[in-house]
Amino acid sequence: MDKNVIIKVRGKQILDNEIPGTLELITEGKYYKKDNAYYATYNESEVTGMEGTTTTIKIENQIVTLMREGSINSQFVFQKGQRHVSYYDTTYGAFTVGVFANDVDVNVNDCGGEIHVDYCIEINESTGCNDFFILIEEAGYSNDKCTRRNEKKN
Repeated sequence: MDKNVIIKVRGKQILDNEIPGTLELITEGKYYKKDNAYYATYNESEVTGMEGTTTTIKIENQIVTLMREGSINSQFVFQKGQRHVSYYDTTYGAFTVGVFANDVDVNVNDCGGEIHVDYCIEINESTGCNDFFILIEEAGYSNDKCTRRNEKKN
């Protein structure tokens, strides 16, 4: 299984009680299954500020791992009720980041699916609570039945 997909990402970020920042991204990517895990991958762009970076999302057993390679290198693990410490490496320097997932809701299958993660993040002395929602749809298909859009039903 190796599919061309449309990946829609909507994220909200609140850092140190500032006004929430929202990001919405729609991009093309790849979706595949390896062993017992699903993977979605896409290239970041100038819009996200991470041009030259490839993002890979690994989904396995209600654990979501967000990996970035390129101009930014990082790996964040989101596991409900667990805190994970990650390394975040940018062209401006590297630092550690603590991530605690309040909620991880995953509903994916061979057709694509949805991921919702609500988490808090600690960077140095700053903390913030964020969430993101990802929708993965096979290009030209509807996720609800994994059938081509506009396909006539018999």
